Amino acid sequence: MSFAMTRAESERFLAGVHVGVLSVGGAEPDAAPLAVPVWYSYRPGGLITVLTGRASAKARRIRAAGRFTLCAQQEEPPCRYVCVAGPVVAIEDRVDPEERAALARRYLPPATVAAYLVATDEQLTADITVRMRPERWLSADFAAVTGRIAALEGRAAAERPAPEHPTAGCG
Repeated sequence: MSFAMTRAESERFLAGVHVGVLSVGGAEPDAAPLAVPVWYSYRPGGLITVLTGRASAKARRIRAAGRFTLCAQQEEPPCRYVCVAGPVVAIEDRVDPEERAALARRYLPPATVAAYLVATDEQLTADITVRMRPERWLSADFAAVTGRIAALEGRAAAERPAPEHPTAGCG
C-alpha cells in the first residue's frame, strides 16, 4: 500500500497553512545541514517563497547551495507531509510589503497582524526574499491506513463471539 499523495494532492496540501522546515546543506563539507522552521507561501504550480534575514546563516547557506528543501507536515493524526526540493530561482534584495503582510495574515490571528507588521517593520530592509522551484516531491498521507485499520478492527469485532454474561444460568 502506497501512502504517497498524488501531485495535485501534494500541491493542495503544500498550499495549506503549515509551518515549513527549511533544510539546506552546510557551507563547509563537514558541516551539518541547517534545518529551521519558517513561514512560507506557495500556490499550486508556483514557487515556494520564504523571507529571511539578509545576513542569517540560512541566507548564507541558501546562496552557497543554490537550492533547499522544505517539508510541511500535519502533526495531528492522521499524519500527512509533503517535502519539496529544488533550485533557488530568485533571491530578491528587498521584501515586498504586500507579500510580507500576506504571510502575516496567513500565519497570525487577524487581530494581531497589524501590530506584528508595525513591531517588525525593520524586516522590510533587513530581510531578503528567496524563491525556489519545487522539482522533487515526497509525500505521505496516513489517512488511508487509518481508515483501513478502522475497517479491520470493525471486521474483527464483528467476527468475535459475544461474551457470555457472567450471571447467565444463575437462578
